[in-house]
Amino acid sequence: MFKKILIANRGEIACRVAATARRLGVKTVAVYSDADADARHVQACDEAVRIGGPAPRDSYLQWQRILEAAKATGAQAVHPGYGFLSENEEFAQACADAGLVFIGPPPSAIQAMGLKAESKRLMEQAGVPLVPGYHGADQDPALLRREANRIGFPVLIKASAGGGGKGMRAVHADEEFDAALASCKREAINSFGDDAVLIERYVQRPRHIEIQVFGDSHGDCVYLFERDCSVQRRHQKVLEEAPAPGMTADRRAEMGAAAVSAAKAVGYQGAGTVEFIAEQDGRFYFMEMNTRLQVEHPVTEAITGQDLVEWQLRVAAGEPLPLKQDQLRMHGHAIEARICAENPEGGFLPATGTLSVARWPAHEAFQRADVRIDSGVGEGDAISPFYDSMIAKLIVWGETREQALALLDASLRDTHIVGLHTNVAFLRRCAATASFTKADLDTALIEREKAVLFGQPGLPLAEAAAAVVAHTLAEEALTESSDPWSRRDGWRMFGAAQRRFELDVDGEHHQVLLARHHHGSLSLTVGGESIALALRSKGPEQHELYLGERRVTVSTYKVGEQVAVFGAHGSALVTEVDVIAHAGQGQSEAGRLTAPMPGKLVAFLAQPGDAITKGQPLAVMEAMKMEHTITAPRDGVVAELLFAIGDQVGDGAELLRLQA
Repeated sequence: MFKKILIANRGEIACRVAATARRLGVKTVAVYSDADADARHVQACDEAVRIGGPAPRDSYLQWQRILEAAKATGAQAVHPGYGFLSENEEFAQACADAGLVFIGPPPSAIQAMGLKAESKRLMEQAGVPLVPGYHGADQDPALLRREANRIGFPVLIKASAGGGGKGMRAVHADEEFDAALASCKREAINSFGDDAVLIERYVQRPRHIEIQVFGDSHGDCVYLFERDCSVQRRHQKVLEEAPAPGMTADRRAEMGAAAVSAAKAVGYQGAGTVEFIAEQDGRFYFMEMNTRLQVEHPVTEAITGQDLVEWQLRVAAGEPLPLKQDQLRMHGHAIEARICAENPEGGFLPATGTLSVARWPAHEAFQRADVRIDSGVGEGDAISPFYDSMIAKLIVWGETREQALALLDASLRDTHIVGLHTNVAFLRRCAATASFTKADLDTALIEREKAVLFGQPGLPLAEAAAAVVAHTLAEEALTESSDPWSRRDGWRMFGAAQRRFELDVDGEHHQVLLARHHHGSLSLTVGGESIALALRSKGPEQHELYLGERRVTVSTYKVGEQVAVFGAHGSALVTEVDVIAHAGQGQSEAGRLTAPMPGKLVAFLAQPGDAITKGQPLAVMEAMKMEHTITAPRDGVVAELLFAIGDQVGDGAELLRLQA
C-alpha cells in the first residue's frame, strides 16, 4: 500500500478520498486554488500545496503544477477524483512518466473510452449492444444534418469527448438542428477542448442504468451490480439508486457480462462505470464508459458493504481485486440525492453565495450508514461561480426500497440550508412523485411530473407567520431584563395587547397581529382570520406551534431581516419588514435584461435596432460549465449592448438596454 498520495481534486470527492486514506494509514496531500485556501479538503489532508488562481484552467487543470507538488511532497501516487483531470489520458501518462502511480485506468483505456465515437466502434467489435447513430469523423454540419434525418427524429447530439450533460441536446425536428448543433459545439469546445459530436437515435422513455466495474492488473474484472440514474434534469443526474427497480437476476447478469466485456476490450484497470440506455421492455444499449469513480458510487457501497476508494488504492498498488465475482453480494436498497446550489423554479440556474445555515439530519460522513452525507462544504462556507454547484450528497439505505424512500423523505425534511437557492425542496417533491414511488422510471420523469414538481406552495401562511412570531419572542426572551418595566410580554392591567408584524412572503406583503389576552392566552390574526396560538420554544431555532387544534414543529433561522422557516410540509423564507427603515423606498425598474447568475457572456442573439418580443432568446451565458439562454423580459427594441462577448458579468448586471 502507498505511504502518501496526492489528491488532484477539490471539494467533496477530495474529502471522500482523504477519509479512506486516513483509515488505511495513507498520508494525503491536497492541492488548492486561491479560492479554496480555507476549503474543507485542504483541512482534511495532511499537507496542502497552492497551485494557482480560482479558475480551474489556472489551477486544477494545471497538471504540470500538480505533478510538481506531488514530487515536492514525496507522494507516490495521484488520485484524480472525478471531473477535472480524472479522464485526461495525457495527465495519466504524465504521471507514469514522472514515476507516479495514476490511481485510475491506463492512459490507453482512457483514450479509447474518452471519445464516444471511437468507444462505440470498440463496443461494436466486442459485441456490446449499440443504439443506432452516426459516430463518424466527418463533422461537416450539412453531413451531420443529413445523418440526423437518416436516423430519424428525435435525435440526440452529444459531444464526442464529453460527459456530465455538457454538449448534449435533444433535437425533435429538422429545423431545430442547426441551432442545437452550434450550441453543442460551443459547450464542447469550452468544456473539453474538442467540438466533435456524434448523433444517436433518441430512445423514447429510456432508463439510464449503469454497471459498476472494477479491473486489476492481474487480468481480473468484476461488476458490482447496477445503479438506476434515470431521474435527470438537463441530462444531469438528480436521484440515483441501487439496485435498479424491476431488474431481474437474468438481466442483471446479462448487463454485467456486457459491462465486463466492454472493460476487458480496453484492458481496463481500476474503477469504471459502463452506462447503458435501457428500453422499458429491458433491451439495453451501450451509451458510454466513465473511466473514473462516479459521483453516485456511495449507493453501490451501501448495498455491497465495500469501500470503492479502498479498492482503487489496493488495485493501483498492484494488489488483486479484494473479491471475486461469486463472492460479491448485495443487500437492501440505497438512494442518493444530489443537493445542489441551484434554483429549480428558475430553470435550475446555478446559485452562488454563503451557506449562512447548513444543518443536517443525524448521519455519518464518507462511510456506509443508514444516513450518509458526503460534503466538501459546511456552514459559513461559500459556493463560488468557479466550480460545480453541488453542496452535498445525501445517501440513505433501507432493507427495502420503501424503507429507503421513507428515510430519504425524513432526511430531506431535516436538511436546512439558508443563504442561497437549493434544490432540497424539489428533491423531496421528486422522491414523492407517483412515478418515483412506483418506480415508473425514465429520463423524462421530471418533465412528466412537472405539475407537482414546480410552482408548489411552501408552508401555509399562518404556519410561517406563527413561526416568525415564535422566533422573535424566543430571541427577545434571551435578552429580557428582570426589570418588570422592560419586559416585552405585552402585559396589560386590563384588556388585550396587540403587536403588529409586517411580513413579506413570496413577494406578497402581509400584516400579522399577535394578541395577548388578559387571561394569558394568545391569538394570531392572519389574512383576516384569528387563530388561537400557543408556543413552546427551545431557544430561537426550535418551536412547537399550536394553531387551533393543530400541533406543528418548526425550525427557524434568522439571517439579516429574513427568517427561514422549515416544517414537516415545506419551508418558507419570510422577510420581517422594518417599516421605518424602509420608508420611502420605491420599486426597482422592471423589464430589464439582467444576468440571473455570475458568469461569462458567450453570445448575443440580437443586435442594436432589432425589434424583439417577450420570451425571445437574447443572450447566452456560461456558468459552472453549462450554457444558459436568457430571454427577453418584454417586447421592445434593442438600444445598446452593454458587454462584449467573453466578458465576465456579475449577478444582476444589465446585459443590454431595451427601449419600448
